[in-house]
Amino acid sequence: MKLKFVWILRLIAAAILLQTLYFKFSGAEESKFIFSTLGVEPYGRYFAGVSELVASLLLLIPGLEILGALMAASVMMGAILSHIAFLGLVVQDDGGLLFSLACLVLFASLGIIYLEKDQIPFWARKAKAFIPGLSRQ
Repeated sequence: MKLKFVWILRLIAAAILLQTLYFKFSGAEESKFIFSTLGVEPYGRYFAGVSELVASLLLLIPGLEILGALMAASVMMGAILSHIAFLGLVVQDDGGLLFSLACLVLFASLGIIYLEKDQIPFWARKAKAFIPGLSRQ
């Protein structure tokens, strides 16, 4: 059951990340607006696109999903903070769609990280020391 749920989270996060690549790499007006507002157009847009591509590929490769989830969560935290601090939740009348998708990818990634935390050796050792009952699972 856990494996199926992790795969669902992986597919959700990867699908959203892969779907947005077209807009970043094609120079869609909304993407240009976002990265111009942040003062990092075009290089920030390309960097975000490559980062999201790598994260989505890692999410889909068995055994590397934890790295993909860590990378996706990091990128999405940056996106969410950018929305909150500079862009607003609604960008160019999108109804908050981009912000919502970033939150969905973040929550899916955090779910993967939590469910697959035993793949992180340092985290696993520390968690067993601080969370009662974890070593019994």
